[in-house]
Amino acid sequence: MVERILRKTIKMVAGRYYYLFIRSKKELKYIPSAGKVLGKEELNNMIDASLDMWLTSGRFNSMFEKQFALYLGVKYCFTCNSGSSANLLALASLTSYTLGEKQVQKGDEVITVASGFPTTINPIIQLGLIPVFIDCDIETCNIDVKQVEESITDKTKVILIAHTLGNVFDLEVIKEICKRHNLWLIEDNCDALGAKYDGKYTGTIGDIGTFSFYPAHHITMGEGGAVVTNNPQLSKLVRSFRDWGRDCWCDPGKDNNCGRRFSQKLGNLPFGYDHKFTYSHIGYNLKITDWQAAIGVAQLKKVDSFIKKRCDNFNYLYKKLEDLQEYIILPKILAKAEPSWFGFLISVKPNDSFNKQQLVEHLEKNMIGTRQLFAGNILRQPYFVNNDIKLKIRNSDIKKSNALTEEDYKLLPNADFIMNNSFWVGINPAINNKHLDKISESIHEFIKDKI
Repeated sequence: MVERILRKTIKMVAGRYYYLFIRSKKELKYIPSAGKVLGKEELNNMIDASLDMWLTSGRFNSMFEKQFALYLGVKYCFTCNSGSSANLLALASLTSYTLGEKQVQKGDEVITVASGFPTTINPIIQLGLIPVFIDCDIETCNIDVKQVEESITDKTKVILIAHTLGNVFDLEVIKEICKRHNLWLIEDNCDALGAKYDGKYTGTIGDIGTFSFYPAHHITMGEGGAVVTNNPQLSKLVRSFRDWGRDCWCDPGKDNNCGRRFSQKLGNLPFGYDHKFTYSHIGYNLKITDWQAAIGVAQLKKVDSFIKKRCDNFNYLYKKLEDLQEYIILPKILAKAEPSWFGFLISVKPNDSFNKQQLVEHLEKNMIGTRQLFAGNILRQPYFVNNDIKLKIRNSDIKKSNALTEEDYKLLPNADFIMNNSFWVGINPAINNKHLDKISESIHEFIKDKI
């Protein structure tokens, strides 16, 4: 009784602090490309978690995993410390010996896209697999599905691609290809929480889906991510790789959920060796803290309003910029797709009057935040140029990244176009119509001045 009263009092004071010193500072002078929206609910949950004095994943994490799975309509959800780690866990789980003929092994090929964020691609390299890079479609900035089929070999085991900036790739075509060639599909859904394809949430359509809760994303934990699946075998593997590679599935602080803690013989260990200290995979420790999960629980209650605001902002800015399509390319949406926008993508059409760099610099001078479409053509990034990473471009032979030539890059013309011509501006929930008007007016003024 006393504890409940004290907790309530502490949170009441914290709520007062929030309204006096945090909420009052929310006026945006610089329009950010991305940003978090936090309220007193998140602050109160963090305080609640702190008062528990439980330092690792605990009651808030269990709550979030259950609620997030319920929201998406999936059977299994496992949090982790970032969306990048979520991609690593998703792919690493497919390397388990328990998968038999479907085990992904070193030297196997993974189809991915050349333009995107590095941590969609890095796990492929880190796990000793061969990334096969496909070019993009300029209008959606998603993978060009027409190039996928020609790039499949008997070594291809996985397709791992992201929904770019919340715009949905052609899941119907990709799913059909995966089914026909018996391939795993990992959806990197880090930028697309709440997007749908044919009425179903993206991230739940492939074998495994990954999510990010970094502050820029649809909901945040500060740092954090999640892996979801409907496959019970994969769920055990994701948990194992996340939790040191151990065979046991007990939560932190829990013992003997299987009822066989001291009655098994695994590996070459003696019979009865403690199941909590039995390891079946070369895993990691990628769990989150309960403070992070506490923020996520509060954020998840607001997710639909966040998504709606992002989509409303997108639609408002799209209408404002429609008249400029002689000079810029605006995003295209597939027929069955319902995007959940992460940012508003703009591609400058080649012309003799101005380029992307000039427009970006103009916007930044006018206090409007911009971002590149992540790595652009990732094969031109320093870490590819300065390392001998084995890779393929479409249906080419295996090459080394530090030996690529301009002839190789010509196989990815749209990734180069995106690198040179595309950027995005913010439409996150902290941005309102006044901010969007400023973005539109600034772009119009710039183009009018240059043309």
